[in-house]
Amino acid sequence: MAVFLANKRRFVVHLRPEDIAEELHADGGEAVTQAQVDEALKKLDEWDNLRADPDTGRVTTVEDFYRARFLYQLSREGEAAERALELFDRELGRRGELQAVALEDIRVRLHALTGMDGEQDPAVVHNLLLEIMSRLDSLAANASAFMGGLQRTIDLQDVEEEAFLAYKDRLIAYLERFVSELVVKAFDIADMIRRLTHVDDLLRLAAEREAADVAPGEEDRPGEAAAAKLAEWRDRWSGLRSWFVGDRTHPCQAELLRMRTRQAIPDLLATISVLQERRSGRSDRSADFRTLARWFAQSPTEADAHRLWRAAFGLTSARHLTVEAEEDDSVTSTTSWLDAPQAEISVRLRATGHYAKRGAPRKVVDRSAEREELAAFVAAEREQTELARKRLATGRPTPLSAFPELDPVEFRLFLRLLGEALALGPGEVTTRTADGALEIRLRPRDGWAEIRTEEGVLRGPDHELTIIDRVAGAHG
Repeated sequence: MAVFLANKRRFVVHLRPEDIAEELHADGGEAVTQAQVDEALKKLDEWDNLRADPDTGRVTTVEDFYRARFLYQLSREGEAAERALELFDRELGRRGELQAVALEDIRVRLHALTGMDGEQDPAVVHNLLLEIMSRLDSLAANASAFMGGLQRTIDLQDVEEEAFLAYKDRLIAYLERFVSELVVKAFDIADMIRRLTHVDDLLRLAAEREAADVAPGEEDRPGEAAAAKLAEWRDRWSGLRSWFVGDRTHPCQAELLRMRTRQAIPDLLATISVLQERRSGRSDRSADFRTLARWFAQSPTEADAHRLWRAAFGLTSARHLTVEAEEDDSVTSTTSWLDAPQAEISVRLRATGHYAKRGAPRKVVDRSAEREELAAFVAAEREQTELARKRLATGRPTPLSAFPELDPVEFRLFLRLLGEALALGPGEVTTRTADGALEIRLRPRDGWAEIRTEEGVLRGPDHELTIIDRVAGAHG
């Protein structure tokens, strides 16, 4: 089957049995006879992998005509199966790569499209669009395969440490080069995509050119093929646009790839540090606990496990009890209970668990003034916070650029609420405070905002902020 597939790539359709045997011998594999080849071809014909046609091209006599001679070619089923197996093997063995060259190819072809003025040649437009989509498909597939393999490398799965440490510098340089190329080329590509105003006309030219070769069906209506092809090209162009053009709410795939690639560099450095620590024999707490757990499991008796516990953690009987015995200078805090002299314990302590020291009790300090002062401070702070909550929690969507000047209490509450919302990530988010009293909704907007306070001005990207007081709503 591999012989048939290789010949089809050279545009050779029909093969005779002796041609196949000759190629198998030239391939350097195991020696096969002509009879074995004939038998294998018959089986493949029975299984519908091949199609056998009578070979009448070399018939010179009646005996030759009645002798079974066949020309073999791949059937549709056989070719589909072989190509599927070939694709399966190729995908399993593919390493993946970050194709900076593909970015340049896409940029050049988009530049050619943007430079077309007046009458466009359908063949040129069609070929440019096909090449753009082909390069994008290759770029996306290879980037996905490469990043998946890189993540397995970072996680130290199926990787040889010596080989990884040997090529780590080249890998990091490779990532840095791709990130620099991606930043420049993706910006140019996105700019050209935005400047293409006649996209639908170009897609319609490509669709009509493809539809001209579609064989008519019995139930097809005029124009259906062109409409279907146009819908396919619009989907492809939408995918190209989403790959390079995004906004703050929905980042493009190129931006996500850039962020992931940049993050991979410190992750790789952290992995290298872990490997270096392993090679230097440095131990960490998790490894120590795993070793200790193994020792506990291997302890022959329970008494040995207890001795191991005391040796590992040093948790023995406490020596901080207050006793009435005379102090002995030879007994220190590190002396074991086994070696120390006997300590006399008060009967009251043993019976009640309490021990009353001799002498008058200590006087109780009156803290009422401090408590009143603290209560007044807390009440004033609570009142200021409630006023700030009532002013901010209006329940109406308000752009940050429309916020009035905030006093220090309002500004602290505002920063806390804004920080809780921004911590959830980019895009439109909804969250609540820890006590559930306030609900925050945040949605990005275009432009920048300035919020003035007594201590200065806070500048940042503009958002639409909605703060809802759920406690007041529940009481209402």
